[in-house]
Amino acid sequence: MYLRLTSILSFFSLTSLFAQSNSSPLSIQHLTGDFYIYTTYNYYQGDRIPANGMYVLTQQGAIIIDSPWDTTQFQPLLDSIRIRHGQKAVMCIATHFHEDRSGGLEYYRQQGIKTYTTQLTDQLSQKRGMKRAEFLLTKDTIFTIGQYSFEVFHPGHGHTPDNIVIWFENQKILYGGCLIKSTEDTTLGNLGDASVTDYATTLQRVQTKCKNPAYIIPGHNAWTSTKSLAHSLRMAEKLRRKGKK
Repeated sequence: MYLRLTSILSFFSLTSLFAQSNSSPLSIQHLTGDFYIYTTYNYYQGDRIPANGMYVLTQQGAIIIDSPWDTTQFQPLLDSIRIRHGQKAVMCIATHFHEDRSGGLEYYRQQGIKTYTTQLTDQLSQKRGMKRAEFLLTKDTIFTIGQYSFEVFHPGHGHTPDNIVIWFENQKILYGGCLIKSTEDTTLGNLGDASVTDYATTLQRVQTKCKNPAYIIPGHNAWTSTKSLAHSLRMAEKLRRKGKK
């Protein structure tokens, strides 16, 4: 009876841990195969905003792309990966210097996880007092971790000068971060570090590089549509025309 009760309690504990409710500080959803989207939340201009990240299970451990925006979820994300999949994270890469992407770099480095950004991201992080990675990329780079390969691609100045995308060509998975906006979004969001004139051209480079993606993951809001890149490009072109007036 005791063992049965313990099993029942454990089941409900795990169910609660992985609940996909917006009221949860951390939600995890399966994308495809070994790919998972995790979402944390924070406040921007008074609204509670979801921030998407991704992790990939490999034969060498889990790859985390972008750290949680909610600082209280740095460790719970690691715990979730360990409990749900029996894996440790071995790598974390941030797609630009803003806190919703890079905030957990120092914490993860202290846990023995290899952390990466581009050299440009590091320069901006240092200048703005943001968290920095241990390892710096000086050019577009292809990583092979376990059974998966992916390319880190810097298409140009868009949301920020340093924004990169992560392209899993074999799986046709494009992780766009905050450069790409959800089809739910009606604007390009925070333009404080953006380039009004270059944003559209930068997105066009992503289209050229990352052909026919089966999945596109934007930095915020809904991520199930493959039309988010084209949607973002239309908004960027409109922004450029407006800026020329």
